[in-house]
Amino acid sequence: MFFSSLFKKSSATTINPFKVDIHSHLLPGIDDGAQTLKESIALIKQFHLLGYSKLITTPHIISDYYPNTREIITEKLDIVKKALEEEEINISIEAGAEYYVDMSFFNLIEDRNLLTFMKHYVLFETNYTSKPIILEEIIRNLLQKGYIPVLAHPERYSYLHYDIRAYKHLKAQGVLFQINARSLYNNSKPTSNMALQLIKHGLVDFIGSDAHRMRDIRRLESFLKSRTCQKMIKLNNIKNNF
Repeated sequence: MFFSSLFKKSSATTINPFKVDIHSHLLPGIDDGAQTLKESIALIKQFHLLGYSKLITTPHIISDYYPNTREIITEKLDIVKKALEEEEINISIEAGAEYYVDMSFFNLIEDRNLLTFMKHYVLFETNYTSKPIILEEIIRNLLQKGYIPVLAHPERYSYLHYDIRAYKHLKAQGVLFQINARSLYNNSKPTSNMALQLIKHGLVDFIGSDAHRMRDIRRLESFLKSRTCQKMIKLNNIKNNF
């Protein structure tokens, strides 16, 4: 019954209950998201039309693929901000990052050199199929340094799918969960089913677009109109409005 409601839209007038998106790839040409400034602005305009007032864009930082730095990200952010002012698009944009769990991330934590949102929150991701050996150590180090770890799209990690208690164990360690709206429209049933399970068990802290392309924002819009979104709000303490 819960799954069957996934693609049903609410009969009520749809109003976006969220003002902030915390996961996107909107800075041009530095990861697998927007590739040009024109594309960045088009995506941000669409967020604005959906009623968002703030975007926390989160470029990948993966040492082997996207070796982004604070300086690279800040420079691109300034370019986008200037373009938004020129276009008179009234939306706030800040930059965090989506950190991949590896030794480079470990070293950045040690140096307290992380891009955060809400001052202390850090978005991170892991390998999709196998649990990183250093995961628990990474979490401990983040917490000891005063950061709040937020696991991006936990529904996508197949090594956690075997037991909901694996998710509850991470939550007990102090990890918050950010699910992707687009995961609920994914062709992968294990991913969409797990997203629904996390909602059902009240384990979701943030909803994110993980927007790379316009289709991701369309999926976000569909989610905002869905009964699943209403259930998520009812069953979970969603922290997107800050």
